[in-house]
Amino acid sequence: MQRIMVMGSSGSGKSTFARRLSDITGIPVVSIDALFWQPGWVESERSEFRKRLAEATREPRWIMDGNYTSAEGELRREICDTVFWFDLPRRTCMLGILTRIAKSYGHVRPEMAPGCPEKIDLEFFHYVWTYRARQRPNLLAFFEGLRRDQTFITFTDRAQADRYLRDLAPVPNLASVH
Repeated sequence: MQRIMVMGSSGSGKSTFARRLSDITGIPVVSIDALFWQPGWVESERSEFRKRLAEATREPRWIMDGNYTSAEGELRREICDTVFWFDLPRRTCMLGILTRIAKSYGHVRPEMAPGCPEKIDLEFFHYVWTYRARQRPNLLAFFEGLRRDQTFITFTDRAQADRYLRDLAPVPNLASVH
């Protein structure tokens, strides 16, 4: 694994997974949200976003956290070697965003662009609530474009992701423990 995409609904745990995977592998995380958003939750110009994303994908190693399946996604899909998909139930994702808001309200999370503090956003709640019906079919179509030489791993609950990371993490050398 050198170029990794972590995809799924907001609130599914993909950013946390990406950070933990980075801690284990040493591969840097690139937050697509941080590339897309400007301070004050202003969307980037499409051409500027594409330029920033193209620069990030040229790096030899990355873990990209976020969906964006249009032209930007196709570029990443073409050069990635691994995709992790968080296909979690609506209730898990809704609880995830509510918990995140409770913990981070008014603060900028590590994976967000500067000047984009956590907030209560009813439009965002609606996006997550309707994700499985509206966005999931787009991701399924996007995944059909993966090649046979690319690894595709689906998590349907967070415990699966936790087990994957635990199994991937190096076992401490017990001989060096006093």
